[in-house]
Amino acid sequence: MDVFFYEAFAEEEQALRTCLPPGISAGFTRDTIQESGHTGPPAGIVSIRTQSVIPPSWAAQVRAILTRSTGYDHVRTFLDDTGSCLPAGYLPLYCSRAVAEQALLLWLGLMRRIRDQTDHLPRFERDGLTGMECQGRTLVVVGVGSIGHEVCRIGAGLGMRVIGVDIVQRHGDVEYLGRDEAIPLADVIVCAMNLTAENRGYFSEALLNTTRKGAIFVNIARGEFAKEQDLLKLLDEGRLSGVGLDVYQDEAALATALRAGSQESADAVRTVLALARHPRAILTPHNAFNTVESVGRKALQSVQQVEHFLRHGEFIWNVPR
Repeated sequence: MDVFFYEAFAEEEQALRTCLPPGISAGFTRDTIQESGHTGPPAGIVSIRTQSVIPPSWAAQVRAILTRSTGYDHVRTFLDDTGSCLPAGYLPLYCSRAVAEQALLLWLGLMRRIRDQTDHLPRFERDGLTGMECQGRTLVVVGVGSIGHEVCRIGAGLGMRVIGVDIVQRHGDVEYLGRDEAIPLADVIVCAMNLTAENRGYFSEALLNTTRKGAIFVNIARGEFAKEQDLLKLLDEGRLSGVGLDVYQDEAALATALRAGSQESADAVRTVLALARHPRAILTPHNAFNTVESVGRKALQSVQQVEHFLRHGEFIWNVPR
């Protein structure tokens, strides 16, 4: 088999099948590698998303790895841990707008107290439902890459003051400040960074305690930037008025446990579920990329990556080493 696609949900599999040419043989599963029970790679090219853990022994058995995600920290960790020089590709271009709009969905839902609004419908009451408008408030976007820049553009369109935090200041239409200067100004913080070994735990409890009281924190990047137990504590203390998450600290274990129905199997799972039940939190299942437009681009670009590798032995978009 030429390529095997792990973590391919129904709509994605359908889009991939539509894009694949007749000459490429492919297999599909919605499972991660660890859920699949595969003891060896089923194809020369193994394609994953962010929740699969590649067995170290596969480094000597596959021809290449393709992650169907904009982030690639999980692939670099595998390559570093195994000392492998395997070709590895990723998809940097397919979902910037989709993910940015999910960030907007989360912060707007929190500002307008959408969970409370829907809960109040059976009583048709408005007590305790007064929300906030975006115009005139300050949005701090940490990580102003392609996704972060889209978040900045959306915030500016809503009349917000937009501040970017990034070690590389590549966009002339963004006002940049240092982290310690920007965070205390924020009404809304959106994390859109690439994960590296150096920035894990970036949003510590100490840093988030420097925000304005009542700030909203949204993470659509990687869960390793903030601990769920810290966010729950800051919500309960009133330092944060809202938390919106699409990504989680130990996402591979969390996703596997929840799909297996082991909801109380570990402290990390219990903490995420407690946060999900909090009236001032909105949690989604790493679904920010999932629009009709984005899934179509992802399928097309994944097939382009596979075709290019089979012809040339390398990818169009390679994981930076």
